[in-house]
Amino acid sequence: MASINLNDLDTTVHGPVRLGILSALQIDGPLDFWTLKKRLRTADGSLAMHLQKLEDVNYIAGKRQLVGKRPKTTYRMTSAGKKAFMDYLNKIQRLIDAIEDTTKHSIIKNSYKRP
Repeated sequence: MASINLNDLDTTVHGPVRLGILSALQIDGPLDFWTLKKRLRTADGSLAMHLQKLEDVNYIAGKRQLVGKRPKTTYRMTSAGKKAFMDYLNKIQRLIDAIEDTTKHSIIKNSYKRP
């Protein structure tokens, strides 16, 4: 596990709400604020803060428009966001693989011990 550096995880992606936003956008494509709010079960202010953070680092882009008299913002993941998200998932997968390998070795090692 020495090759896995958890200190270099992208903390912009790592937060649960931001990870949820990026996951939803990756799986479903562009989504509006209210759909994200329902899906992530988070408060308006919290979601708005996390969306703004992701926009600030260019991981997502929001398109604002009026639908009738109401504003509607739809968010999509940018190419930088897709790269950051996939890099994050790859690091987490390497961590999972290392833990599984360690667990397998431990089980095999312990299976040869005499009672």
